[in-house]
Amino acid sequence: MSQQDFTLGQRYVSDTEPELGLGVVLQVSTTTAEIGFPAAGERRTYSIKQAPLSRVRYNIGEKIKHQDGQALTITHVMEQSGCLLYEAVDADDQTRAVPEFELDSFVQFSKPRERLFSGQIDKSNHFSLRYRSRVLRHHSEQRSGFGLGGARVSLLPHQLYIASQVASRYAPRVLLADEVGLGKTIEAGLILHRQLLTGRAHRALVIVPDTLMHQWLVEMLRRFNLSFTLLDEARCQSLEGKDCDDFVDEFDEPEDFNPEDIINPFESAQLVLCSLSFITDNPERLEQASAADWDLLLVDEAHHLEWNREQASLEYQAIEQLARVARGLLLLTATPEQLGVESHFARLRLLDPDRYYDLEAFIAEQKSYQPLSELVEHLNSVRPEDAEVTGDLFDAQINELAEYLDQASIDRALAQAKTQSLQLAIDQLVEVLLDRHGTGRVLLRNTRHGISGFPERILHLNPIELADDDAKALGQYPLEVQLKPEGYWAEQGDWWLFDPRVEWLKSLIKAKRGHKILVICADGDTAQSLELYLRLRHGIASTVFHEGMNLINRDRAAAYFADMEEGAQVLIASEIGSEGRNFQFSQDLVLFDLPLNPDLLEQRIGRLDRIGQAGSVNIHLPVYHNAAAPQAQAKLADWYHHGINAFEHTCAIGQSAFTAFADKLVPLLADCGADINPLLKETADYAQTLNDELQAGRDKLLELNSCRPGPAQAMVDALEALDEDDTLPEYLMRALDSFNVDYERHSDISWVLHPGEHMRVDPYPGLPESGLTVTFDRDVALSRDDMSFLSWEHPLVRGTLELIADTEFGNTAVATLKLPPLKPGTMLVEAVYCLYTPAPASLQLSRYISQPVMRVLMDTNGKDFAQVLGADKLNQILQKVARPTAQELVRHSREQIGAVLDNTELAVAPLRAGQVAEAKHKVSEDIGREIERLQDLAKVNPNIRSEEIDYLSDRLAQSLEYLDNASLKLDAARVIVAV
Repeated sequence: MSQQDFTLGQRYVSDTEPELGLGVVLQVSTTTAEIGFPAAGERRTYSIKQAPLSRVRYNIGEKIKHQDGQALTITHVMEQSGCLLYEAVDADDQTRAVPEFELDSFVQFSKPRERLFSGQIDKSNHFSLRYRSRVLRHHSEQRSGFGLGGARVSLLPHQLYIASQVASRYAPRVLLADEVGLGKTIEAGLILHRQLLTGRAHRALVIVPDTLMHQWLVEMLRRFNLSFTLLDEARCQSLEGKDCDDFVDEFDEPEDFNPEDIINPFESAQLVLCSLSFITDNPERLEQASAADWDLLLVDEAHHLEWNREQASLEYQAIEQLARVARGLLLLTATPEQLGVESHFARLRLLDPDRYYDLEAFIAEQKSYQPLSELVEHLNSVRPEDAEVTGDLFDAQINELAEYLDQASIDRALAQAKTQSLQLAIDQLVEVLLDRHGTGRVLLRNTRHGISGFPERILHLNPIELADDDAKALGQYPLEVQLKPEGYWAEQGDWWLFDPRVEWLKSLIKAKRGHKILVICADGDTAQSLELYLRLRHGIASTVFHEGMNLINRDRAAAYFADMEEGAQVLIASEIGSEGRNFQFSQDLVLFDLPLNPDLLEQRIGRLDRIGQAGSVNIHLPVYHNAAAPQAQAKLADWYHHGINAFEHTCAIGQSAFTAFADKLVPLLADCGADINPLLKETADYAQTLNDELQAGRDKLLELNSCRPGPAQAMVDALEALDEDDTLPEYLMRALDSFNVDYERHSDISWVLHPGEHMRVDPYPGLPESGLTVTFDRDVALSRDDMSFLSWEHPLVRGTLELIADTEFGNTAVATLKLPPLKPGTMLVEAVYCLYTPAPASLQLSRYISQPVMRVLMDTNGKDFAQVLGADKLNQILQKVARPTAQELVRHSREQIGAVLDNTELAVAPLRAGQVAEAKHKVSEDIGREIERLQDLAKVNPNIRSEEIDYLSDRLAQSLEYLDNASLKLDAARVIVAV
């Protein structure tokens, strides 16, 4: 662009900042031009030689707008001294002369045709990237596992099944009651993640015990990329502006005071996390939380909410108040029935008070399902693998089935057995029976009896002889010191030089060279001292993990331990190491001390005892031994091992047993001369009774309903296939290059991303200023907390897709093509159309649209080459064109290009009706089938809420209406000239 091209009053649009609107030339020098942008109130000075500007010229027949707001149609265009003068007519056919400097500046060129003809031409490879982005996003959202595969979690069938079933419902209200170690928090996170991504939920409140606040905050961020706002009193006061020094609690309200102007801290964020004590100790905060609008309320450790027929605890009342206003409710507890049927009923009462209003009726109903459970178990046992199938093998169960199913369902099963397979018939019968099971829709529970994949746990008890003097002296200290004896040894100097456990640990580490060893002790100071001693005095590759470290440093320590080649052999963690982190790549756990809490012991072991653990878990426990003065550590170890069997098996009854025997156990531990053996027998008998009751009370029907193996495994297989697909790294590399985001390879499957100096957008979605280390491998992500797991659902990837597909990026281009069959000078226009349905995200209409984009490649004679030259093939042979050349080509061929674009629109117009009809059929079939199913179930299962059916009916009606109003929209246009 040369200097004489610029004249005062000319109109330009910025290629890099089109949002500024229409600019006008204000001043021209020999080297620069100053452009004003009245719409944005901005001025820019550009170098004449490299100005990223496009001249705006309107043609005859186009619509323009005068700065006074009048709309006009151009009838004639003249040029005077470098500026354009438009002759135009208004709606009344009155002619008006409009100099270009009087054009309305509030103009946005975002539509492909507008941008193309205004000279805003993108790179040809950006056009290709836009097309690919639309296709890939559509495929991602159409997957049945959408919202489940992107979390940093192992693909476990029972978790995926529960999450899929619950997250697909409208405003789900369920009790998640998996046993310890099966991942209730992960299930809740998956449900929330999927509901947010599919638009079924927008706002969620999570309420947890004080001790779990940090764990939930970290888990939601690290595993699901969900950033929660943590609310406590200080944060609320800050949001309300009450933390100022000059704030006065009592003040005279101004005359214009409006109560609605008061800020509700619970409305300050979409995702809020707070403690249960925070809302029970502050009635005002409870009222504020109840006044906010929640799509989903999640409550962890729900068994602590006490209720009986006479009264309810403050905690129960608070959750009950919130449960009434929240549309969806997830209650998490590992002990749904261990606290008694009344306590169990109290939880269900929160989910649906209209359904669960009478305790006696509930007890009677539960008993009535026992015969049904036995029937389902018997049906499942009839499984001839390769037999010639008939219905004879389960004729004996027909009479029993008739008590629970209508004759039509039974007849269908009999016919299926004869014409297809007995196994298929039985599967169908079981599925229908499970659907109709009482609490199976609101209570979901998996147990270790029904889930495979857990490792063997082996206890290695290591007695350490303690001198008589030390044994007697230590026994005089309070129990807390006896269980954490470093306090005793500290009186003699540096405790690690005197405590015999340290020498034992050093020997174990050296004997286990090459093995990853996790050491857990109660206190952060103990962990730090121990790690320093081992690393500095004995050269052991170790790292430490404690509550005094910030999140970044904890991640680094965990990553150093997880590095299998050059990482630490030993990680020494304080008690916080037993919360939230999984180190299942290690098989050796050292319990440097023992907690006086069975649940805490299970949490420690649970860092290694996870589904997917490759080997047996070796639990190494050093205990002081002195025959004359039995030590507290040794006695507690005996009670855990021989009393409740807590080391080598998951102990579901541990806390109940501790509560029952605490009054006897604690004094025996504190008295170094006391004999604990009589209590061991009493505890073991009690534990056996509890375990027998739990086993007898296992609801097999409920467990089957909580994880149906076939569908669950199908989800796992689909997500594993997606993990192995290498499309994402290839796509993301192209996208990051296009936006000038810096990245370097960390390894074959991991990258390090950094904001580039010349990024097209800043900040880049999902990319922090400090950068991001990412991996495309799920297993690496599970062992490396310092790496983000990149999937199609990660915020950075979704942000990239939106940045490309939902803006004007790449929606115009010009390229050349050398192809012998085409004569030089032949012009083609590649037009991409999409079916535009501006519907709420919660309807997920994209799932029903089979063809995300419609592509036409047409020449000036109206011939379509799209089938001959596919998008991928064409992109490989196109050549780029310099922007000035492209702008000049479009300007000279504008009329011709416009005519071809008109023809492409005519060519795709008939496709709309077919696309809409197909989508409406899929919607009607999908939602209609679910409505019929729920209506049938509602006749026999009172857990089917009427609002669920009403919601689906409304959703079906809305979906059909929005599809009726769908329109074809030109999404991108590329001009191609044969050379």
